[in-house]
Amino acid sequence: MEARHLRYAVALADHQHFGRAAASVGIAQPPLSKQIAALEREVGARLFDRTPHGVFPTAAGRAFLARARTALAEMSAATVDAGRAARGETGRLRLGFVASALLEPLPTVLGRFGRERPRVRLGLHEMGTGQSTAALLAGELDVAVGLGPPRGAGVETLVSVTIGRDHLVAVVGRAHRFAGQPTIALEQLRNQQLIVAPDEEEPGIAAWLRALPGDLARELETATVARDVHTIIGLAACGVGVGLGPSRMSLTARADVWLCEVTPRTALPELTLSFRTDDRSPVLAAFLDTIRAQCATVGTALDTRVSRARAGLDRPRG
Repeated sequence: MEARHLRYAVALADHQHFGRAAASVGIAQPPLSKQIAALEREVGARLFDRTPHGVFPTAAGRAFLARARTALAEMSAATVDAGRAARGETGRLRLGFVASALLEPLPTVLGRFGRERPRVRLGLHEMGTGQSTAALLAGELDVAVGLGPPRGAGVETLVSVTIGRDHLVAVVGRAHRFAGQPTIALEQLRNQQLIVAPDEEEPGIAAWLRALPGDLARELETATVARDVHTIIGLAACGVGVGLGPSRMSLTARADVWLCEVTPRTALPELTLSFRTDDRSPVLAAFLDTIRAQCATVGTALDTRVSRARAGLDRPRG
């Protein structure tokens, strides 16, 4: 029994006439009559009564047709679902990210992806860069957004691309004496209560402070360690001290804090998107399309890295 047999039976039940049913399924009447007869032999019961007034389902036919309609509907749904999955419109995407990526560019990226792929289930996990890299390599994540290039064993199996660059700024509460100043110099940080994120969350800032000459590095010994950039801003607003973080913090636009550029200008680790080279899932491909659309400067670099990495993966090994 094939799907066409089910369609023929349903068409005959709907039209109650061999000629009209045959026309609706695109075959001649004699072949349709033969196919229905063959179907009845296979089922082992007469499915239709042929009368001068039309062709009508028997009790066995009505039972058969109920199942046939369900089966055809499921087959149609299966085809639709397969097409959606192939286009990356369904499935799951697990994303690990550092908190500062929620300032930029994740809000616009995830917003657009959610609108264009509402059937995709998003698993979102805030975590440090090292943790997200390990989870990505272990297959627990599909995409990781961290700070700086992935490090450690196995990172050669990843494709990574920069999706954002940043530099150091200071944030203070409106009552602080730095408030209103467009810039502050390094020396002005001396004897200030600093607020910083741990290395795992914002790598580079603490290391930069440790490398400073003189006793500025010792400011870290008494620094307040905040969980992430959002906590840094909140503590600065409370007057706890001078928060140090990425310039993306300016996107928070809070009225109770002031941001100052720090001179000399200090570049921070780049915001980096990574995924496994051998992951060719349609959902990942759709997410990368969104990255290309929302991060205009990323597209060429992303395409080049993906092409090179997968060419190496596909190269025959001798």
